[in-house]
Amino acid sequence: MLVTIDREKQRNSLPSYAHWEAHELFTWFDHEPSLLVAVVTGAGNKAFCAGQDLQEQNKKRGNEKTASQKALLTHPPTGFMGLSQRKGVKPVLAAVNGFALGGGFEICLNCDVVVASSTAEFGLPEAQVGLFAAAGGLPRLVRTCGMQVATELALTCRRISAQEALSLRLINRISKTPESLVEECLAIASRIVQLSPDAILATRQGLRAAWDNPSVQHATSQIREMYADRVVKGENFKIGVEAFVKKTKPQWVMPKI
Repeated sequence: MLVTIDREKQRNSLPSYAHWEAHELFTWFDHEPSLLVAVVTGAGNKAFCAGQDLQEQNKKRGNEKTASQKALLTHPPTGFMGLSQRKGVKPVLAAVNGFALGGGFEICLNCDVVVASSTAEFGLPEAQVGLFAAAGGLPRLVRTCGMQVATELALTCRRISAQEALSLRLINRISKTPESLVEECLAIASRIVQLSPDAILATRQGLRAAWDNPSVQHATSQIREMYADRVVKGENFKIGVEAFVKKTKPQWVMPKI
């Protein structure tokens, strides 16, 4: 599934209602058996996502609001664009085609794989407008690149290039050309979906358990309890072993774990 943030004139910043729309979309994606991997990118070649639409936010400040309007002005439980705090069950890849700022960077910090254009930039500029990164980005930044680096980036609002983001292990790779970015990200998605759907889901949950849990032993035990029996007893395990023995390409079925 390819998702494009299509507000190029607004630098792909998001209005409040878009977070809930995206939350519903990615919830549907997790429950749709015919889909296994999603890729998210931005329209144009300048911005992946510039974060929250501050012009919209400024217009709505101070106005009296109904309960439903107040709810729309908050993020869903899955965070900014339904992704920055999403746990989910299926992998989401980011194809970062330009600057990823604020919530846009927080999306990237929680995606499973991030491929960036050489023109991409990353940053948390919230403090410049009196805010802070509240959509899950701060703890994830610390876990990925350490307290000192995270502190510098968050407290100075310094933007970093794709090359620096790569050196800090914030992204997986830089695309060969800006034009080939989405194609390269889709190629990774294509490689993933060639594998057993059951194994994809269980492996991702194992990685997420390690991300969320400081104890390696507990994370290992947790994922074994959740998936070991279901994977081994599943049809795709039988299909995979049989294809390996016969040296044929496995024809996977929909995941049932």
